Amino acid sequence: MKITFYGQNTLLLEIGKNKVLIDPFISGNPLSKDKIDIRDIKVDYILLTHAHQDHTLDAEAIAKNSSAVIVSNYEIAMYYQDKGIEVHPMNHGGSWNFDFGKVKYVNAIHTSSFPDGTYGGQPGGFVIEGGGKSIYIAGDTALTMDMKLIPLFTKLDLAILPIGDNFTMGIDEAIIASDFVECDKILGVHYDTFGYIEIDHKDAKQKFTDKNKDLVLLDIGKSIEL
Repeated sequence: MKITFYGQNTLLLEIGKNKVLIDPFISGNPLSKDKIDIRDIKVDYILLTHAHQDHTLDAEAIAKNSSAVIVSNYEIAMYYQDKGIEVHPMNHGGSWNFDFGKVKYVNAIHTSSFPDGTYGGQPGGFVIEGGGKSIYIAGDTALTMDMKLIPLFTKLDLAILPIGDNFTMGIDEAIIASDFVECDKILGVHYDTFGYIEIDHKDAKQKFTDKNKDLVLLDIGKSIEL
């Protein structure tokens, strides 16, 4: 499994022959809009954790350009189905075996609405098992005790956690979250995009190191392989 970071919570997963895009927010992201052209992105699936603009801005354009299937909660799926996009609705606790692997939709604590005010259902995260690897994409969330359930489903190779604070967990809570999900390799997301969520990279990495954990902070366009 190859994971490429496009800024904020936007990730490209390459699992076998399939390409899966998470929470596309590129054209409106000041850190990525001049580095990544959404017209060049062709994917098979788009997974959306919730409806906020910094997670859905480019979903419609990329889906239509790629003929991609949008996977999200029922409300978000129906929103895009009404726009003529193929969707796969899910909800909390449910799992589905896609051709790239198994996806489980899990709880998150946040809010969720589209920029036009449309209700975006309850936010969530994804546990994805594919290519012999297992990852947890938390989405935007506070620290929640429900994270302790995830090791009951799978043994994680990577936890992808928000670390920017203010709107989500911060560094200290993300360390606790990594304990809850029993994973010591963490990819940080949802930081630096706006003034509210700027972090000290050196300090963040040191805090994880002090707990015998590995925090990976990728430059935009860079990748890791599991």
